[in-house]
This record gives sequence, structure tokens and C-alpha cells, in this order.
Amino acid sequence: MKKQSLTGLALVALTGTLLSSCDLLKDLEYTVTPSPLEMHGDSVRVKVDVKFPEKGIRKKVSAEIQPMLGETALKPITVQGEKATGNGTVIQFKPGGQLSYYDIVPYQSSYEVTELNITGKIFKGTKEKDALGPIKIADGTIITPLLVNKDFKVVLEKDNFKRVTEKSYMATINFDKGKFNVKPNELKDKDIIDLENWLRDVEGNDKVQIKAINITGYASPEGEEDKNNTLSTDRSNSGKTVTLNLAKKANNAIAQTEIYNLVGKGEDYPGFKAELEKSKMNEDEKNLVIRVLEMHKDPVTREQEMRNMGKTFTYLDNNIFPKLRRAEIKVVYDKVGYSDEELKTIGASKPEQLDLEEMLFAATLVDNNDTKLKIYKAAVAKYPTDHRAFNNAGAVYYWQGNMAEAKAMFEKANNIKDNNIAKNNLGAIAGAAGDRKEAAKLLAQGKGSGAENGYNWAILNILDGKYAEAVSNAGGDASFNKALAQMLNGSAETAIKTINQSADKESAQGYYLKAIACARLDKAAEAAAILKNAISKDSAWKAKAAKDREFLKYAEESSFTALF
Repeated sequence: MKKQSLTGLALVALTGTLLSSCDLLKDLEYTVTPSPLEMHGDSVRVKVDVKFPEKGIRKKVSAEIQPMLGETALKPITVQGEKATGNGTVIQFKPGGQLSYYDIVPYQSSYEVTELNITGKIFKGTKEKDALGPIKIADGTIITPLLVNKDFKVVLEKDNFKRVTEKSYMATINFDKGKFNVKPNELKDKDIIDLENWLRDVEGNDKVQIKAINITGYASPEGEEDKNNTLSTDRSNSGKTVTLNLAKKANNAIAQTEIYNLVGKGEDYPGFKAELEKSKMNEDEKNLVIRVLEMHKDPVTREQEMRNMGKTFTYLDNNIFPKLRRAEIKVVYDKVGYSDEELKTIGASKPEQLDLEEMLFAATLVDNNDTKLKIYKAAVAKYPTDHRAFNNAGAVYYWQGNMAEAKAMFEKANNIKDNNIAKNNLGAIAGAAGDRKEAAKLLAQGKGSGAENGYNWAILNILDGKYAEAVSNAGGDASFNKALAQMLNGSAETAIKTINQSADKESAQGYYLKAIACARLDKAAEAAAILKNAISKDSAWKAKAAKDREFLKYAEESSFTALF
């Protein structure tokens, strides 16, 4: 804010017969807020409060005043005495008065170092009596919001990689009706032979860790229930004997320990219904059998009713019941995935050998963006229906500055699956291109995608002059932009604390921002010392500081003049 007396507004009269301007318009007091002028949200707002002293303007006098910001003419204003004709703002002769002037203009680079001047003409009646100015009333312009880093951030899709996953290996032994002894031919079935080979292959393999062997015995739903319960238990025991023998032949030590869990399930009605649904029986017969099962809960009655079905029961006895007389062998084990070093090596050389989750995780382990991109490209080629690989490839292109490829990848990701992460990333593309309107639309659709979305909003907020929102959206992490937002929001002390906790604590731009904050806190010597650090880090800041209106009030102080 600047108060100043406007002395001798009119020029010397052209001839001695005219009244001097001092007789027409006396000295005025004005206040320009802010002074120097400031740019916010792409605009420069001008506010001037003018005070007319007692008898400051003659009754029949009017003045057409034209403010000029550099070469830009602002909104003109007319003031007039109480008896002057016209549509200007009337100022009473005896008491004087005051008026407030407002205007707003889009910022342009020429305003960074310029002046706010007034020019104009003074009239008595309809006759021009004098000219005004140009008279400087303020300097322009503080443009500190333009220091914002337009480093819009993209979000990576997460992987679902699990180093250790629980898996199982299955085999089945079938039994004759009412029997629990294992027939020799059963041991020649493919699943039993495969189980033996699997036990042999995993012995000594530290990536396969057997945790349990669960053997469950079942009986078909005919015969006496108590006998079937006992029979199913006996079948589970037989299954254990077979598995132990396979483990011995395979030299698998773990499978010969006490890791067996045996269960006899009795009559397998769920299995019966499942096999019935898969059978070639017609639908009417299937429905009849199911109704019998559901209507008769007593096992004796239920079996008798099934036997009364004649040919239907014969079909069940020949085609379905034999499948239910079994023991299921389930080896439960942990599959241990590749180590980080293995994933990095394979990812760098032959990423296509990995599965999708392994590729997505492997890419996070490498620092080189070219290697990351190689892995993501392999994932895109191998899994073209998964949006995550496209999105993450786009992120690497973005970091490399290849915005066209980044945008194409983000769009493909979003076409596969409409999602807020891709929308945030497309918003970052728009923001980096300077399209704030499109960026705002896309970032709104990307809400919830991560802290990066809030950070991106903070950039737009600063550029739009919404500093409180910028502080809120910048998140909990200390950053240059957050400190800038805090200072622009009126908290210079807080801004200094934030920048000192950020990665820019000792960067050139970090020092420069701290120097501005100190200047706003009227700490001239400290501001000059910190500004010196900024210039020593990067000499380009010297030219910036020399014209920066943030330091204008210290222009004549030796601590500042020594820097330039």
C-alpha cells in the first residue's frame, strides 16, 4: 500500500490570462493497493483510493483522468465539481471527498517492470484548461505466482505381485463299492504317476515349500450311513499310505513327515449333485433325483426311494456313484517367487518370461527409465487387455518428455478400463501443455487417484490465484510449490519452514523463495544473504532478482546493491 501527495497536478498555464491548475484542482492524496502492483490468477488488479482535500476541486471544474499501466490504457474516470455538467463522480467543493477506482487487466510480460501512471485533462466548463501528467503513482508488478513448478505428476498403477503364494497339487484314488483297499491299477493312473514325479521334482527346491498334505475320504450315497462314514475314514487312511509310498520313491523328505491331515467326509451329497448336473441324463430324470434328495432327509428312506427309480438308479450306480467312492490327495504348498535381484535381471534381459504381476513389480525395482519402459512394453505385448501396463508405460514416456506417446498410452489404458488414474495422468498432460481448462476437467475426473492428483490441483490453484486451496491440495509432503502457496496465502514464516524441509532446501529456487519470504517479513539483511546463495547456485537468478518488485523497497540498500 502506498500513500502519496499528488502535487501540481496541472501543468503551468499556457498563458498568463488563464487560471493556474492549482486554482482548479488542489493536491490530492491517494492510496494504491497493493503497491507495487501484483499479478494473481493471470490478472493485475488496480485499486486506487483518492482523497480530495477541502475545496480541492472548483465547483465548475472537471477532470478526465486516464490511468496507464505501461503502454496499456486502463479504464478512464471523470471527476467533477458540484456545479460542473457531465456524468463524472461529483466531489463537493467545501468538504472535499473521496472516491475509489478499480480495474483489472490480463497480465502480460511487459508489466513485470513497468509503472502505473496517470494522465488526463482538466476542464472549466467545456474548455480544456490544462493537462495532467504523466505522473507515476505506483510500480508494477510482483509476479511471484509464476515461480510455481509446473511439474504435474502422473500416477502408476499398482501391481498385485506376491512373493509367496499358496498353491495345491491334486490327485485322486478311486475305490470299489464298499472297499477301501487300493487297486493296483489305480497306482498306474496318470494323476498318481504325476504326483510322484512332482514330489521328486520339488525335493530340494527352495521355491516350493510343502506345508500340509490333506487327504479326504468320501463314500457314495447308497448303503448304510454309519458304514459309509467309517468307509470314508478308511479311504483317507489308504490315501495316506499311498502318498507316503510315493514320497519314499521320490525321496521327498518333507512328504514323509507328520504333515498329514486326514478327514472322512462320509456320503458325498454335494459331489453327487455336481456329478448329476454334469451327467447325460435328461432334465426330467435329474429333477426327479434332486427332488428325492431334498424331500427325504432320512438316509435309509432316501436310498430306498432312489432304488425304486429302477433304470435311473442303475444309471446312477454305473456312472455317478463310482466317481464318489474316492480319496482326494491335496498337497498344499507355498510357491516362492523370484527374488528382487532375479526379477531385475530377467526384467532387463527377457521380461516376456515373467507373468504380468512379476513384470509390473520388476519395473518398480529398476531406476533406469529405458529399462522400465522395456518391461512395460513387454507387458503390453503379452497382456494387451490389462490397462495397467499401458498406463505405466505412459508414465515412463511422460518422465522422458515424450508427451505424444505418453498421452496415447494413457488414452489406451482408459479405453480398456475407464479409471481415475488414467484421467489424472491425462490431466497432467494437459497441464504440462498449458491447457488449464482441460487439465481441471480431467483432474476432477481423476479425483481419488492419489496424492499426485492433489499436488496437480495445487499447481492449478496457484496459477488461478486460489492460494488457500493450493495449500490444502498440496498435501502433507513438503515441496517448493507448497511453500510458495503458503507464502502467497500470507504465511511467509510457514513457507520458510516448509522449504527447509523439502528437497529444495538448498537449491537455487529454494533459496530464492526464502529470500522473498524474508523480504516480506522485512528482514532485509537475511533476505540479501539468502539471495546471494541463490545467485551462487545459479547465476540466472541474478537478472531475475534485479528486476523483481519483491525487492524494490530495498533497491538502495547496500546489502542488495552489492549483489548486482
